[in-house]
Amino acid sequence: MTITQSLLTFLIAAGVLTITPGADTVMVLRTATLEGPRRAVFAALGIGLGCLVWGAAVALGLGALLAASELAFTGLKWAGAAYLVWLGVGLIRKPRAALALPDTRGEATVHEGSMVWLRRGLFTNLLNPKVGVFYITLLPQFVPGGVHVASYTFLLAALHVVLGLLWSVALIAASVPLGRTLSRPSFVRALDRLTGCVFIVFGARLALARR
Repeated sequence: MTITQSLLTFLIAAGVLTITPGADTVMVLRTATLEGPRRAVFAALGIGLGCLVWGAAVALGLGALLAASELAFTGLKWAGAAYLVWLGVGLIRKPRAALALPDTRGEATVHEGSMVWLRRGLFTNLLNPKVGVFYITLLPQFVPGGVHVASYTFLLAALHVVLGLLWSVALIAASVPLGRTLSRPSFVRALDRLTGCVFIVFGARLALARR
């Protein structure tokens, strides 16, 4: 397999996986619709940063620990499941009654709120060991002969992140009209609670996942 063949086949496989709905997609859509596109972008950046960390771990061989150690996989799995359930319960118990409007008290406050969503996206991804195991099983299949394995593996992870960010931008752009028209308090509360339920379901699935 040549480098060109490797990149083309990986882009196809990664593209299909990118548009497959998951907890990341739910977070970006919910944030874009209720919090605004700025915070949704930061959530997407956090998710992408998490993928880069996993890609670096796999490239350096650290990700193999998840495939070899039942204890490491189980510990990270339960931490990720607990985090998703915590987010979900929070949205169900305290849903918003209105859309988040731009803060007029200063750029620092707006930046602080954006960083909250950056951290949420990051931790949602980092605390999901299935991402690490997925990278361990997928990325090596697309590494051609005659290349530096670690560097090329990280390159593939970076390409996956680029695809994910492009998909997130498309989702955010599509959700902007929703944010403008579906601003009724009843809808905002219902969407928060629905998102909370989805996060809990994903958390339960993660808790029941096996290596």
